[in-house]
Formats: sequence, C-alpha cells, structure tokens
Amino acid sequence: MSWNVFVIGLDELARELLPKLRNAEDYVFHELLSFDEVVHAEEYPFAHLAADALAELERFSGPVDAIVGYWDFPTSGLLPVLRRERGLPGPSLEAFLKCEHKYWSRLEQARAVPECVPAFQALDPFDDRAVETIVIDYPFWIKPIKAHSSHLGFLIENADQLCEVLPVIRKGIGRFGRPFDEITALAELPEEVAAITGHYCIAEGIISSGRQCTLEGYVQSGEVHVVGIVDSLRDATHSSVLLRYEYPSSLSDEVQQRILAITRRFLDRIDYDDGPFNIEYYLDEQTDRIWLLEINARISRSHAAIFQLVDGAPHLQVMVDVALGIPPRMPHREGRYPLAAKQMLRVFEDGWVRRVPSEEEIRRVEQTFPGTLVYLNVREGMRLSALFHQDSFSWELGVLFTGAETREALKDRIEQCRRMLPFEIEPLSSQASR
Repeated sequence: MSWNVFVIGLDELARELLPKLRNAEDYVFHELLSFDEVVHAEEYPFAHLAADALAELERFSGPVDAIVGYWDFPTSGLLPVLRRERGLPGPSLEAFLKCEHKYWSRLEQARAVPECVPAFQALDPFDDRAVETIVIDYPFWIKPIKAHSSHLGFLIENADQLCEVLPVIRKGIGRFGRPFDEITALAELPEEVAAITGHYCIAEGIISSGRQCTLEGYVQSGEVHVVGIVDSLRDATHSSVLLRYEYPSSLSDEVQQRILAITRRFLDRIDYDDGPFNIEYYLDEQTDRIWLLEINARISRSHAAIFQLVDGAPHLQVMVDVALGIPPRMPHREGRYPLAAKQMLRVFEDGWVRRVPSEEEIRRVEQTFPGTLVYLNVREGMRLSALFHQDSFSWELGVLFTGAETREALKDRIEQCRRMLPFEIEPLSSQASR
C-alpha cells in the first residue's frame, strides 16, 4: 500500500530529494498548486489559491493521505486551512498564526520565554505620525508582520532613517499583507492582535550580535522532538544577509540543551502539535544570553539537502511522516559526510547577468565532489533586481550544497566549487558610464 502525499509548490530540489526518503516506495507524491503560483507570483490571492487546491483534491480519485509544504507564506498558511477542510492532522490555524504572525508570536513568546525576547512594538507604516509612535529605543529592526527572506526588513538607526524607509514599506507591504489578512480573517484572534493587520510592521530591539542557529524539529502527540541544529553564518558588513548554513551545529551540548528547553516551553504554550517547525536563535557569547529570533511552522527547505549529506535522508522525511501521523523514519548520522553546508552565491551590487555557469560546469562540480548539488537563480540577460524574495542588501545568484570531513575542509571545498562556477555580472554603473 502507498500513501498519496500532496506537495504544495513541488520544485526541482524536492523532486531530487523526495526519492531519497527512507521507504520511498511507500509514498506517491503529487503536486498541489504550482511553484509559480505559490512562490514566484506577483500576487498571492489566498482565498483563490485555497479554493483551487481544494477543488484539485476533490477531483483526485484516490484517498488524500497528507498535504505538505516547505515554502514560507502563502504555502505555510495554506496547510492548516486545507488540512482542516480535509480532516487531516496538523497544527491548528491559531497555532500557526502564533508562530508566523510576528507580533502575535512575540506576545506569546514574551509570556512563555520572556528572557529570550527583545523590546518590540507594532507600527502602522501608513500612520502619518508613525515616527512619533515609536516607544522602543533606537536602533531597531523594522519588518512587516508577515514576509520572508528579509523582505522590507531594515535596520533603523534614527527617526530620519525611519522616515526614509516608510514609503518603501508602504509601497511593497501589500504583496504579503493582503493575503495574510485573508487568512487571519479565518481565525479567532484576541483583541490585542485583531487590530494588527498584515499591513502593519513590527519594530524590535537588535539581538543579532552573536552566533545564530536554527533548531529543526517536530511535535507529535504533544511531544517535542529535535531533528538537528544548524548554524547560520552571516555577512560581516550586512548582518541580516545569510552567507552559509552549516550542519551539525558547533554550539556546545549545554547551549543546545538550553535552546531545546526554551523551544519546548514556547511550543507547549501555544498548543502546537502534529507538525514540523524551525526556530531561529542567537547566542550572545558576551552575556551567554539566548535570544529567540523567529519561529516557522514548517521545515526549512534550505536545510533539506544538508541533512541528506550528514544524516542519510533529507528532513523532508519528517515533514511527510508527521503529516501522515506516523513516527518519522529519519536516520541520524548515516550520510556521506560528517559536515555539510548550504552556501549562498551572493553579490552585493545590482547589475546585468552576462554569464552563468554552464550545465557542463555544474555537472563537473557535482561529479568532482560526490553528493554536491548546485542550483542557479539567475539566467543570462536578466537584471538582478528582477529576482524575487531577496533581502535589502544582496542578490543570490544560486546555491551550493556540499559536504566534507572537517570544517576547514568544508570551507576549502566551497571555495573550490566557487572557482569552478564562474558568473559574470556587469554593474549598472559601467553601463551608465558608456
């Protein structure tokens, strides 16, 4: 017997990794809504997407055993709505929102783990007196109540900078704000949250000095389980820009156990159950204080291939098995390498893409270093600013997944791969000078 598993926004990476699950013959995977509809769309009409997905499931002649997804919103928000309609297990809509509505989540975090939460406040970017409503200290980060990939996230040093970014935020916040308002309309919201719409921002104190990591785990039948902890390495100049993920974490066992205890307190507080999650933390090594950055009600797609390299299966295994209501059959430390990384191939200046690595060059890298995967985000002739889901400071040309025996060997391998993957980006300034 095989289970029918519907995957929202099935993409090339998942098509590569899903056949590597343990007992892969037990699953039949079906795409539910296309990648372009839920990721690379200009707009995300939530009610329309949900209706289309339910109609597609209704047309399916066999049993629908699970609905899964690994993308951020709107995919993450579609999951509790679709599962509720189909009577499938998973976190409630309210538990999802307590994770991913950034303001509501901070309120719940402040009640469960107050020592891990910075000063924060909601901010209406459309309020003519928005600057005057600031009550937390400068500097702070500002970002939409719902977005991802550092979309419209800014470091604010003073009131003048806030005045500069508010028009930018007002112009772009509706892309996620409108569909997020559609999903919050389906939930029971407390009075303190109901007025904070998807067109609001959250301002919060800076906690990003120190070591960053992400705990990947799941809750099943009320019990919190850890899959692994992944280190996040950021750019020295732009602290919000991610350069690389490394797994497993080099944090001490004592710190990892403290992080797990914090995670359990928060998830118990919000009654999150029968779903995967990932929570991002910072460790301030000067004070030994652990800060909670954010929680996502899904696995991190970015980590799937490095779990494959180290543990012997992508943690898509956890996503699928928990959705089916069975104990995850996730192996541990059975992979090709003791260490693995996802390296983002970034540049920090806008420009025109004049050359990308050829298929032959990519295959050479993947063959030279077994288990390595390369994916490009750009094509020749495009302008970098046309890329979706970029942060405010850089552009991601592509990503590299690879492994090695030691951390030093891992860094060396990444540099070797970069040299073998030549890009040519023509800066905009060079065209202006012609």
